[in-house]
Amino acid sequence: MTSLGTADVVIVGAGIVGLAHAVEAVERGMSVVVVERDEWATGASVRNFGHGCFTAQDGIAYRYAQKARETWLKVARLAGLAVAESGSVVVARAEDEMAVLKEFTDVRPAVTLTADEVARRVPTGPDVVGGALLPQDIRVDQRTSAGLIAQWLAGQGVVFHWRTTAHLISPGEVVTSRGSLRAPRIVVAVGHDVDRHFPDLAEEFDVRRCALRMLRVANPSTRDIEPAVLSGHSLLRYDAFALCPTLPQVRARIEREHPDLVRIGLNLMYTQRPDGSLTIGDTHAYHHTLDPFEDNELDRHVLSETARFLGVPGLTVREHWRGVYASAPQPYLVASPADGVRVAAVTSGIGMTTAFGLAPDVIDTF
Repeated sequence: MTSLGTADVVIVGAGIVGLAHAVEAVERGMSVVVVERDEWATGASVRNFGHGCFTAQDGIAYRYAQKARETWLKVARLAGLAVAESGSVVVARAEDEMAVLKEFTDVRPAVTLTADEVARRVPTGPDVVGGALLPQDIRVDQRTSAGLIAQWLAGQGVVFHWRTTAHLISPGEVVTSRGSLRAPRIVVAVGHDVDRHFPDLAEEFDVRRCALRMLRVANPSTRDIEPAVLSGHSLLRYDAFALCPTLPQVRARIEREHPDLVRIGLNLMYTQRPDGSLTIGDTHAYHHTLDPFEDNELDRHVLSETARFLGVPGLTVREHWRGVYASAPQPYLVASPADGVRVAAVTSGIGMTTAFGLAPDVIDTF
């Protein structure tokens, strides 16, 4: 078998979680090799909102998010990628949502906004009652960031084997479709595909695939929209909002008024891409194996609700896609299925937000 050499660390997977571990290892002076089955990162790392939603995390995710924010800003300077410290605006369209946001300012760095202040920051429909600014959140271009980070890492001496599949992972060795790599430390960062390599581990952690419906639409306004824009539905999706005593009232009302949107797991939000178009979404469905046939009804819900959110009659679709990420009852999967082997996955849909915080803890375990 062809030998591809040795390194201090071999990382399987060049998505944002794998890249975060490569950044951390380089910071510690380690030699690193990354194995990636595709020609570039094509999974969850490029199919998201490009939103560092640091403020709305809780528990260990909040600690990881705070660390990740520092690292994103540092890596941005080094790798030449644009990070907008634009924050997030949460738009309240009901008084109970506004009550939650007022309570949220007691537990997180956030500032309440009047309806007029919201309208000055982002386009809105006529039903806005107020909102909140989460100033610590950031925006990146999700489609280019992973590639720019990989390019910078290659300049730091990290070796990338693209279009290379990891066939066998065992203590001290990764056997790939191109040959064998040896390292005392191996990090497997393949997201939901952990079940392809370690099915028993995936079953133990109850890892499933979460499928999202997302779209890119033409911006119906002429405005530049710097922050990420979240809705009342988002209050039900991010853990820190559960610290607010009145959140159950919001949940009960939305479940009563919009059971169809709750059923599809709608997180109504959007971000603007560098070309001015909007990334909108998203819905959530959980399966071990995803049905290959898409339901256009999901797109219809996302489009109609986003149009109402923006206060416009309709939206022009430029692209649509299915995002997929690993989901499990616990927000992170960190395990050692063999000596010197660590499996690391963000199993809560917040890889872009927290991967740079997770990686130091994982590297510390070696």
